[in-house]
Amino acid sequence: MNIILLSLLVGIAGMGFGGLITAVLGGKTDKMVSIFLALAGGVMTSIVLLELIPEAMEYSNVWITTIGVVAGVLMVLVLHSVIDKISSKSKPQAKMHETYAEYFHANDIIKAKDYGTGKNKMIRSGVIMMVAIALHNIPEGLAMGAAGQHDMELGITIAIMIALHNIPEGMAVAAPFISGGVSKPKTVMLTFLTGATTVVGAVIGVLIAGISYTTLALSFAIAGGAMLYVVFGEILPQSIVTNKDRVPAVFALVGVIAGMLITQI
Repeated sequence: MNIILLSLLVGIAGMGFGGLITAVLGGKTDKMVSIFLALAGGVMTSIVLLELIPEAMEYSNVWITTIGVVAGVLMVLVLHSVIDKISSKSKPQAKMHETYAEYFHANDIIKAKDYGTGKNKMIRSGVIMMVAIALHNIPEGLAMGAAGQHDMELGITIAIMIALHNIPEGMAVAAPFISGGVSKPKTVMLTFLTGATTVVGAVIGVLIAGISYTTLALSFAIAGGAMLYVVFGEILPQSIVTNKDRVPAVFALVGVIAGMLITQI
């Protein structure tokens, strides 16, 4: 299967399945989101450290790989600054949040724009979460596109990881829509659309990786850096704070082991 088509399928299927879980179980799914995020974070860590960065080193050297990793981290930070500006924040917030509406700055945007209260507020919260997560999906698609251009089996491995990661994100997007009174079919459809941006990153990854071995290595390293920041700067801290016990840490370790096994299949 073409890696770009696969990225589209993985993006919409993972997000849509997460939305379906929320539609079936209702809006109160923060603890489940926390567990899924921790598991996905563990898998992502294994994929980056055992596949993406070693591949980058193989086709370049430690300096190019380091530059790529730093560039990947900076790329995510720029995306965050865009979200912060949209939410009228003068400075990024370093604190962890109690809910996923806070996590994606939805409440701040709504207050700044004076969009009202009640169900309308929840719906607008869902819209903002859609935008934020859609932006987060781009570096994931970059990893899949670059990997698939080089080795389809590696691309499929990363696709599995991305699909797993997209499930809790789909749950997080769907929760405010359900709470705001949006119908379940429409909510699931919106989560499908949110995952479609993965294909944008995949196209970029394919184009960059196809130029030369150096750009291939850079694309692996950039994707790896972006994912490492997402895991250690967002996923793991937030999953532990949201689910205030050791369960997320256990599932993160399970994810690391699962990722090790996936890379050997």
